[in-house]
Amino acid sequence: MKIKVGVIFGGETVEHEVSIISAMQAMNKLDQEKYDIIPIYITKDREWYTGEMLKDIEVYQDLSLIQKYGKNVVLYYRKGAFVLQKKTFPRTIVTEVDIVLPVVHGTNVEDGGLQGYLQTIGIPFVGSDVYASVVGQDKVFMKDIWKNSKLPMTDYVWFYDIDYKQDSDAVVEKVEKLDYPVIVKPATTGSSVGIAVCSNREELIDAIDDAIQYDKKILVEEVVQNLKEVNIAVMGNYERQKVSEIEEVLSGHKFLTYADKYIGGGKGGKLKGGKVPMKGTSKGMASANRKLPADLPAKVRKEVEDIAVKAFRALGSSGNSRIDFLIDSEKNKVYVNEINSIPGSLAFYLWEAKGIDFSSVLDEMINIGVKDYKKRVSKTHSFETNILQGFAAHGGVNGLKGMKGKLR
Repeated sequence: MKIKVGVIFGGETVEHEVSIISAMQAMNKLDQEKYDIIPIYITKDREWYTGEMLKDIEVYQDLSLIQKYGKNVVLYYRKGAFVLQKKTFPRTIVTEVDIVLPVVHGTNVEDGGLQGYLQTIGIPFVGSDVYASVVGQDKVFMKDIWKNSKLPMTDYVWFYDIDYKQDSDAVVEKVEKLDYPVIVKPATTGSSVGIAVCSNREELIDAIDDAIQYDKKILVEEVVQNLKEVNIAVMGNYERQKVSEIEEVLSGHKFLTYADKYIGGGKGGKLKGGKVPMKGTSKGMASANRKLPADLPAKVRKEVEDIAVKAFRALGSSGNSRIDFLIDSEKNKVYVNEINSIPGSLAFYLWEAKGIDFSSVLDEMINIGVKDYKKRVSKTHSFETNILQGFAAHGGVNGLKGMKGKLR
C-alpha cells in the first residue's frame, strides 16, 4: 500500500510563490510507486485547498481557478486517521494523509507556526519541529544560539522597529559601532527579501526604512571582505548527520539577491509588486549561477563541513537543511551565516553532486520524519491520572465561588 504524502505549500508569506516553485519540484520527484502525492495549497488568506490540478504550476497564474475547482479543506484527526475534509457542504472526507511534507518558506509557515499545528493534531511530518523551526527562521535567535555555541560569525547587532521609530538616532549610533559596509536584514524573512548592503549612514537609513516594512525585528551585520559565499546541506537529526557537496554561489551583486535565486540569475526579470513571474522555467536556487563543487582548500572545506554539523545540531534541526557560509577568501576565514530549514529547491543539486538523486533525497527526508515521529510519541507528554477526580469532594466548584468577582 502506498504512503499518502500531503505536500503543504504556499501560505501568508512574502515567499509564497517561492514555496510553490519548490513544491512543484518536490511533487515531480517523489517516487509515485511508493507514494500517493496529495497537494495541499495554503492561499495568501490562509485557506487550504487540495486537488490534482494543484500539481500544475500554470494554475497559479489565475488563483480564481483554484477557488472554483479546488476543494477547500481542513486537516484534522478523526477516528484514528488524519483527514482532509471539505469545509463546504456536504462536508465529506476528501482523503486521508499519512505524513506531511511541508515545502514552505518564510513567516507564518516555516517559522514554527505550521509545525505547531501539525504537532498539535499529532500527524507525522518531515523537517524540524516547532523549536528548531522558530530559531531557524529568526536570524537573531539563530545567531544568539550559535554565538553561545562559539561558532564563528560576523559581528552583528539587532533592534525592534519600535526602537527605531522612537529614537532612530540611538539605533543608528548603535549600528555604527560596527564597521561599514554592513548588511541590513529583516530577522524572519528569507529569499533575500528586504535585504540591503550599506556603505554609509544615508544608505543605512534607507535600508532600515525598507526592512521594517517586512519585520518588527531587524538584524545588521558587518560585511565580509573578499567575500566568497558557499552553501552546504546537512541531512539527519540530532542523532545522526551527513553533509552534501559544497557549492560556491556566484552573483553580480553584493549579495545573492531574490532575482539571482528565483528569476534566472537576475537576468531579464524583476520582482514586481511582490510577485514572482510564474511562467517559464525557474528552478529556484537550482537556477542560480554556481561553482559546484566549490574551489576550496582542503582545510577550509573540512572546516565548513564541521561547522555545518555543529550549527545543525545546536538548533536541533531535522530533515534536510541548507546552511550558508561567508568566507574571507584572502584570510581563508570561515563564518557561518544562516540556516534554511526548508531550503529553496530542497538543496537537491548539492546531494546530486554526491551521487544522491532528488527522489532519494525526498525518500530520506520522509524516513527521518517517520523516525522523528516515533521518537516523539515514545516520550511522555501527558499522564493517565486525573487530578480533578475527587475534586467535588474537596469543595469542588463551590470553593471557587468567592473568586467569581475577581475572575470577571
